[in-house]
Amino acid sequence: MIKTYFDKEFELRYFEMNKFGFASPTTVLTLLEETAADHCISINHSLYQLGEQNIGWVLISGYMQMYRYPKYKEKITIRTWLSKYTTIKGFRENIIYDEQNNIIGRAKGLWIFFDIERRRPTEIFSDIKDKWSHNKEESIDHNISQRIDAVLNSDLEIKFKVNRYDTDMIKHVNNIRYLQWVIESTPEEIVDNYYLYSIDGRFISEAHLGQTIISLTKNIEIETSDKSYIHSIKIEGTDKDCATAKTVWKKTQPNIHRK
Repeated sequence: MIKTYFDKEFELRYFEMNKFGFASPTTVLTLLEETAADHCISINHSLYQLGEQNIGWVLISGYMQMYRYPKYKEKITIRTWLSKYTTIKGFRENIIYDEQNNIIGRAKGLWIFFDIERRRPTEIFSDIKDKWSHNKEESIDHNISQRIDAVLNSDLEIKFKVNRYDTDMIKHVNNIRYLQWVIESTPEEIVDNYYLYSIDGRFISEAHLGQTIISLTKNIEIETSDKSYIHSIKIEGTDKDCATAKTVWKKTQPNIHRK
């Protein structure tokens, strides 16, 4: 029987913490990406092996929801699997467990198999589909294909220069960098007094080395004590949106776990 999921264990390190001693949101996204990369290695189609064929995986939309963030030295396990394929796309599911096997987070992403040289999608290798197989179960019920509108009138914005360390082997800005830019343009009092409960993102077009990025944030009024924002990442001097996102921030990180 083919195993339809892949597990990866991590122990949280000091430099992955925020100033409160919890893993940062970008750390969790990095670990999710690392788990996906190891899932590729497990079937002998590592990202570097694919890169030698001018092929890679590109994230075009994703959602992450954290019930709590792990602490320094805490061990977690990320379980990942593919729930559905099309000719060129795959839906990747993720569940994050603590050491007691309680669920502390969930995430899902829509990935495109990408021809790096031609800069366009290409057909997923049949060997990848066969070896990964798929499990129709979803990690979370959330539509990651629905459009998120761009910010038109921002409450806060900040600019960044795209440097070499912002880009990846596909030669464009890595999706984790977009999250960092989104958080940087979120009001400081929110980042210091709330925790990022969820982020819903859409990756629309590429940003490249040397370009200047503008991260825009606008508050959304909601009827709870939570805070919510919409975000856009744009290229300065153009009308081009690289990414849009929606975030929800909660006042207190709970100590409870989800089964």
